[in-house]
Amino acid sequence: MYAEFASVYDELMDDVDYEAWATACLGRIAACGVAPVDVCDCGCGTGGVTLQLARRGLKVTGVDISEAMLRRAADKARAAGVDVRFVKQDMCALALPRPVDAIVCACDGVNYLLDPMRVASFFGRAKESLAKGGVLTFDISSREKLKRMARERVYFEDREGVTYFWTNRMASGILMMELCFFVRGADGRYDRFDEVQRQRAHSVEELRIWLQDAGFSHIRIEDGGDRVHFTGVNE
Repeated sequence: MYAEFASVYDELMDDVDYEAWATACLGRIAACGVAPVDVCDCGCGTGGVTLQLARRGLKVTGVDISEAMLRRAADKARAAGVDVRFVKQDMCALALPRPVDAIVCACDGVNYLLDPMRVASFFGRAKESLAKGGVLTFDISSREKLKRMARERVYFEDREGVTYFWTNRMASGILMMELCFFVRGADGRYDRFDEVQRQRAHSVEELRIWLQDAGFSHIRIEDGGDRVHFTGVNE
């Protein structure tokens, strides 16, 4: 999964402040009274948030379903001189060798869970993977944001080494994003590849209920409009 997309992901996400994102995640965990030592970053991608957590002295495991993304993440960790354990795993079947203090799922990871049963599976596995009193924190792109993206339909960007076209359409609460990339190779020629991604426009209330059904308590929801943050405690 995302084999070719992984090669351009970091370039296209170069405007994301992963340090601030990691700080915000840790702040929400701290607000639950937890000072984590062991953290699992689910849907870690190329390790943007993962590395920021590791730089703060935390023991971090990065989990992702894409081997290509994990290879990029591992290369970045070695280059940065930080020790991170990366594991190829579906986060809906999360299985860690020992419970952790906190689980993070940033950058729309839960939006990519299209079936409510997969969301419930992730929440259930997260709870089983947390120590007593441990914290799950994640964010989503809001239903309103995804609906707006569907209305705006077409994006494109022409960069020095990569050009892409991005079209959107929504049906039955699922936003389909069709991307066409042209990437310049060492010989100056451009290679094309296509990528299709889907995100579900979850409602805040259904996610709150699913968290509660999974056994999380002290559920906190911060609705920022385009982005909504959730935190729950394993008690």
